[in-house]
Amino acid sequence: MIRVAKREDAEELLKIYSYYVENTAITFEYDVPSVEEFSDRISNTLKKYPYLVLEEEGKILGYTYAGEFKSRAAYDRAVETTIYMDKNLKHRGMGKKLYKALEQALELQKITNLYACIAYPKEEDEYLTKNSVEYHQHLGYRMVGEFYNCGYKFGRWYNMVWMEKIIAPHKDHPDKVLKFDEIRNIFKEMYGIN
Repeated sequence: MIRVAKREDAEELLKIYSYYVENTAITFEYDVPSVEEFSDRISNTLKKYPYLVLEEEGKILGYTYAGEFKSRAAYDRAVETTIYMDKNLKHRGMGKKLYKALEQALELQKITNLYACIAYPKEEDEYLTKNSVEYHQHLGYRMVGEFYNCGYKFGRWYNMVWMEKIIAPHKDHPDKVLKFDEIRNIFKEMYGIN
């Protein structure tokens, strides 16, 4: 089941995220945030964008959300996407299903461009592989840029790449971008998401 995240999910989501902070270079965050800080991140995201969780038998298996790409008004139709899945959940298609729900919500909001900022190893190691890039390519993202030696974690330098996916046509006179709250009920009805 996919549903909209709540502040109360922060502790369970943090259990998923903390693995990536402490054991990987997938996130360049060094310290696991507090539950309160993570709750605030959920609330702040939901002011404008979707924040979704994937649940199975009452257990959260992953989460995804969109965030501001850049703060200038001209960028309103572009967002940065993020997804984290339980480290033990691989190759079941659950992440794809969750990301697809995020895309559908963003389409309703009149978003056109999705961007993923991904840590990228010069050579794969125990902290970072190229799996995230391959995953996004599989979902229709394409590579648009690489930054070299811009992230330092676990005593190593890592690159970062930007990937892009266009999900709607670019009109001469684009529709007004809607906040997630403005489409939340339509989204829930259309896709059976709680």
